[in-house]
Amino acid sequence: MNFKNKNVLITGGTTGIGLATAKAFIDSGANVWITGRSDHNLEQAAAEINNPNLITILSDTSKIEDISILVTKILETAPQLDVVLLNAGIAMFENIEEVTEKSFDAQFNTNIKGHFFMLQKLLPLLANGASVIFTSSTVATAANISSSVYSATKGALNKIAQVAANELADRNIRVNMVSPGPIATEGFKSVMSIEKQEFLAGLTALHRVGEPSEIAKTVLFLASDAASYITGTEIVVDGGYLNYAMR
Repeated sequence: MNFKNKNVLITGGTTGIGLATAKAFIDSGANVWITGRSDHNLEQAAAEINNPNLITILSDTSKIEDISILVTKILETAPQLDVVLLNAGIAMFENIEEVTEKSFDAQFNTNIKGHFFMLQKLLPLLANGASVIFTSSTVATAANISSSVYSATKGALNKIAQVAANELADRNIRVNMVSPGPIATEGFKSVMSIEKQEFLAGLTALHRVGEPSEIAKTVLFLASDAASYITGTEIVVDGGYLNYAMR
């Protein structure tokens, strides 16, 4: 797909799905801005991509003041955005009796508050006909043990995206969701033992964990003209996890 001279913003773009998607857009000719909360991770991502069309911005999208600074920095280098991937997110897997106010707030601030106000503040920068994509998750539909708060954030995120699709339709801005299943990101590997990874792979119809690049391909499709009549839709990319695990 050709995104030459298109301007793309990816929040949480230093690792995993965000980094894989940044690479894919760069390879397709786009100018890409990625955000991250760590200078070290931003430097590593920049070195790995090694392309002048990549711009990195230090930003914690769970903080309103950082979002405002981010928007100002983008305006310094781009008049408008053609694609936005709201991808930054965190997950804490705890049983209900273990959840603290701190972990609850951290997940809602990053996964919901951050995305909502990021979208709000980016509205003036979005080109007519732009594409906005939210990284959701199959947990928005599933009811896995120890995922109550994380699942709630993704369920809320989907509803925000659906409403946004209706509100922005008069500008021909499409808003969609990508819901990955188990994906072999750094974060996934850090919280899942090898045994747990193998167990989750066995719960998919394809009997394997997905790769970040496979999610990136879906994002590029939704951002492209090939998806010009798709909006308010959730695309599940899970190797058949939801259907197979619940059979």
